[in-house]
Amino acid sequence: MAAPDKTAATTAAPAAASTAAAPATTRFSVIVTCYNYKAFVEEAVDSALAQTHAPAQVIVVDDGSTDGSTELLRARYGDDERVTLLCGPNGGQLAAFVRGVEAATGEVLCFLDADDRWEPGYLQQLAAVYDTRPDVGFVFSDIHLFGQETRRIGYADRAIDLGYTAIATYALTHWYGAPTSALSLRRACAQRCLDLPADQARIWRLSADNCLVYGASVLGARKYFLPTGCVGYRIHGNNGWWSKRSATNNYHNRLASRALIAHYARVAGIDESCLELTRLEYRTKPDPGWDETKRYATLALRGQAPWWKRLERALSVLSTRRRKRRGSQRG
Repeated sequence: MAAPDKTAATTAAPAAASTAAAPATTRFSVIVTCYNYKAFVEEAVDSALAQTHAPAQVIVVDDGSTDGSTELLRARYGDDERVTLLCGPNGGQLAAFVRGVEAATGEVLCFLDADDRWEPGYLQQLAAVYDTRPDVGFVFSDIHLFGQETRRIGYADRAIDLGYTAIATYALTHWYGAPTSALSLRRACAQRCLDLPADQARIWRLSADNCLVYGASVLGARKYFLPTGCVGYRIHGNNGWWSKRSATNNYHNRLASRALIAHYARVAGIDESCLELTRLEYRTKPDPGWDETKRYATLALRGQAPWWKRLERALSVLSTRRRKRRGSQRG
């Protein structure tokens, strides 16, 4: 489903997200992509339809299934006004994403693989962020494995405003994201992320969540991690990315990721000179953890500036964290 090394595993209990006092207003378009998942797709679609914050659209893209998924979807949802069915020839996950995004009208797009599922409060928790934070362009959640394996995987055990992440992604290929079913982003951002040249589209035909995660970072979306406890990631067969972590696969995945990030960097006009802005990007994070601080301090030591200037920038990152921590303790 996605590239390795993209989330940090933790067994800590997910933090409960608070709901907004005012009624949620964000309009969500849910894009469910299906290829030969007849055994699972109804559960996925029904979980989107059962949300306490009802989506404005549920778009189901069947990518040329040959196992009867297409016929099942037409029989089950063909007359359901809440569901838009897009059935066509097989083109891969990226092509299915593009078709779904083209049909979407919601302000925020959420993606759901046909073999996964959501708990009913998922969109309500996302809306609590999107309603109150118009500056946030990308929200991702933790996932809970079920099926042949049971555990939690998440970026952290608490909600984190990650601020802007373009430089860390560009320089370190750092993954600020999650698998497909735990991703949401504003529609304009998704459109930019999926606007790829033919060579990149061929490479990411089957791992399109990489395009959303890396593209959103480099193209300037402010990111937010929200542990909802609502995303179920089904393990069946050999579909977990951790099952493919050979040295060769890791090398090829990282190399392809670097090329993808380089493409987005060219679109955004980013080059090595952006390293001079490392400490400024770090300051967009209200409460960075120690790992994030070390990441940015290391980045600040890179670049073409004199060594003493780079050291000054790294120390500035460390002193910024001290000030932020003192401020949060007083608050």
